[in-house]
Amino acid sequence: MTQTIHILLVDDDPAENVILRALMKKVTSATIELHYRETIDEALAFLLGGNAVHMVLMDNRLQPQADFRETVPAMRKQGFIGPIGVISSSLADPYFQKFEEYGADFRLDKSELDPTAIEFILREYVTKG
Repeated sequence: MTQTIHILLVDDDPAENVILRALMKKVTSATIELHYRETIDEALAFLLGGNAVHMVLMDNRLQPQADFRETVPAMRKQGFIGPIGVISSSLADPYFQKFEEYGADFRLDKSELDPTAIEFILREYVTKG
């Protein structure tokens, strides 16, 4: 029996939910329960509701916030201590080099998200053992 991992995806593009949900189904090392919220406010309400979340995947840009430099600290301020990964269609902006200063654990280009990358992220940040 595989472990169930709860991942919260925060992305204002519903298509990303469909894409990631399909990718998560291809992961064989764990059963992934993907929870989707479109805004940081919805994500914070979900966390405050006592829902189990092992990891958060946060889109870099969410409206009305500018980017992860505002949203990730908001998640940390609410007390989320698990891993937060910033996902973006481009990691070219210089501020991505300082992602850890804002409370993020890793950053990943959306084009690199595949079952192998997800398995690695789970091993590195969630299942460790």
